[in-house]
Amino acid sequence: MTERQLKFGVAPVGVGGPGQQNTWLDPEIPGDASVDIEWYIARARQAEAALFDFVFVVDSQFITADSPPHYLNRLEPLTLLAALAVSTEAIGLVATITTSYTEPFHVARQLASVDLISHGRAGWNVVTSLDPGTSKNYGREEHFDYPTRYGRALEHVRVAQGLWDSYEQGAFPRDKAAGVFFDPDRQHTLDHVGEHFSVAGPLNIESSAQGRPVIFQAGDSEEGRDLAATIGEGILTMARGFEEAQEFYAEMKGRAADKGRDPEQMLIMPSMLPVIADTDEEARELQAAREGAKSFERSLAEFARPYGWHDFSQYDPDAPFPDVARYAARGGRTMTARLEAVARQQGLTLRETVLYAERMFRGGFVGSPETVADEIERWFVGRAADGFILHVTVPSEFARFTDEVMPILRERGLARSSYQENTLRGNLGLAIPENRHTAARLARAGGA
Repeated sequence: MTERQLKFGVAPVGVGGPGQQNTWLDPEIPGDASVDIEWYIARARQAEAALFDFVFVVDSQFITADSPPHYLNRLEPLTLLAALAVSTEAIGLVATITTSYTEPFHVARQLASVDLISHGRAGWNVVTSLDPGTSKNYGREEHFDYPTRYGRALEHVRVAQGLWDSYEQGAFPRDKAAGVFFDPDRQHTLDHVGEHFSVAGPLNIESSAQGRPVIFQAGDSEEGRDLAATIGEGILTMARGFEEAQEFYAEMKGRAADKGRDPEQMLIMPSMLPVIADTDEEARELQAAREGAKSFERSLAEFARPYGWHDFSQYDPDAPFPDVARYAARGGRTMTARLEAVARQQGLTLRETVLYAERMFRGGFVGSPETVADEIERWFVGRAADGFILHVTVPSEFARFTDEVMPILRERGLARSSYQENTLRGNLGLAIPENRHTAARLARAGGA
């Protein structure tokens, strides 16, 4: 058994997320899977039986008629995870929550509640909202620009972390014989006044067994990477090519080290959409059949999301990629800049760029169980990933991974054979953060 082992998350996307426009037609998927709590419970238990680390709930708060099926009608993350918390025993529960359209006291309280309900299994995927249209759902005329979004995000997380330290261990003796319920010396206000938030505290809920929820982050811009290196304990990213993934891995670990962090306390986890069949050839044929069944018009409409849902149907799809970078200025600026650079360098048409984008975000884990396991091992050993997030729709396809790929990884000592800990932080191998007030008190006592 190797000391370093793979970590796995599962993202249940019901009737189909980006690039999965026809997935909901599969007879295994209920038409209402994205709002059916029993479907989510079944997928969470399926992942827990395979010893996955966490369930990851993706989210956004702006849609159009061209949004993927799952986005059009889905459950709110924290409400969903509270239900999963009492329907599972060991698997972690990670919610996507925006810092652009929430207040830190509210988020800190909600996450702390899920953390207690689950006995220390909560995590927070910190996002700043990709869709500029979200602003109009919250009474704002315009989405924040990048510097504001990420400055606000860092302060939001720091305030939440400060609030999670409101109570030291032992703040609630609950000593009925002595009549002592609460020790006020172990309650602390925050009294934060910053650029974006003013929060007094304290938070009215104690910490869980893992101290505080685990922080995940998925931004890919310069601002996003800096935020991830500063506060991220799990970094969620796209499964690009192996060499590019290695470069990203090395860069992010280096950034963390430059900030005085232990790089091993930050896990890099690309997303994965594996296609598994009995043979490599059958898997490639299955993938080709799925891609061939897609409507280009639907793909073109969905491609517009990082561009603020700009209307691409007005352009000739077989002409050179149009000059549309301005529409992504407050949306998916980094993602679209990468695509546009490739389109220019390779002379791609709009149609070719859309198809390239779909391939870029799909990943290359296609083949027999042995082949997929080999590729996972290559990424893990080659320091391109510490683990992976699987986006799951069809239960039997997920079962091919859990029942056929995972045993190969366990046999090689790359994946766990049992849960070693009771918390998400423990199973991910992350340290419990020390309460800042306890640390200060101990320092004072030591100095005295």
